[in-house]
Amino acid sequence: MNKYLKEYTWSNIGAMLRNNRAYPQASAAKCEGKLVVISGATSGIGYATARLFASRGAHLVCVNRNAEKSARLGTELERDFGVSYRSIVADFSRLADIHAAAAQLAELPTAPDVLIHNAGVYNTKRRITADGLEEVFQVNYLASFIITHILLSRLVREGKTRVLFVNSEGHRFAIEGLRLDDLDWRKRHYTGLRSYGAAKTAQLLAMAEFDARLAGSGATINAMHPGDVRSAMGENNGRLYRFMKQRLIIPTARDPAISATALHYLALAPELERTSGKFFNLTTEEEPAPHALDRERAAKLWETSLRLGGLR
Repeated sequence: MNKYLKEYTWSNIGAMLRNNRAYPQASAAKCEGKLVVISGATSGIGYATARLFASRGAHLVCVNRNAEKSARLGTELERDFGVSYRSIVADFSRLADIHAAAAQLAELPTAPDVLIHNAGVYNTKRRITADGLEEVFQVNYLASFIITHILLSRLVREGKTRVLFVNSEGHRFAIEGLRLDDLDWRKRHYTGLRSYGAAKTAQLLAMAEFDARLAGSGATINAMHPGDVRSAMGENNGRLYRFMKQRLIIPTARDPAISATALHYLALAPELERTSGKFFNLTTEEEPAPHALDRERAAKLWETSLRLGGLR
């Protein structure tokens, strides 16, 4: 018997369905002098977000997998907005790259004012990385955990950073909760929705632990569902998935600028200065699914993440 099912409420599901098609609150705040770090900024949500922050005067550091696309993005932002741009190239399916990216971020002259974990992958078939980890878990969750953990002491010390996870309502598909004994899906049937939901659940569980460690410092950490918008997510999969995406998802998907507007608001709105440890659908706060609120599981995940991430 699934222990979380009895804790589900229809009101939370109803709120999700309503908020999915809503529009976010917007902020007119400028970003001059602010340092903004974004992962996965060469397409989709990350690209729209980078352009929005740059248009408001932010200095950008973008962590991207493709060196050529990352350089092209920098040229575009510097040309269009006259802001400074730094590229960090890292493939999050490699732990060594994640650690190298985190080390470079730790060497920045100051902690970022905004740290947006956006990079992600969606697989319809189970894939194991060279590090022996399931790829969706490693890219979507463990990378953001490692980077945030390595920066944690600095975030606490400087007390100004707003950390944002681009999460997903897809965490609700992991109804059984996060299976710490089967993170690589060797014991269960693998599907894209289940693995993606599990990785996003892990992110929400870790958020609660990070929030406790940031408490009182002035730094905050929150997560948001970016809405049903167009992105390159899943383009790495087979022809059938890409065909179905073009026919069923793209026609109703909205402009990723909606997600960028929400991220900008969450990162700069004065009224959210002390808000931390929350989940938003765009800019509307929601209660996560019960399995994403399990603090006992969150504490165990923390220890597992330290071990898997080579952070001991």
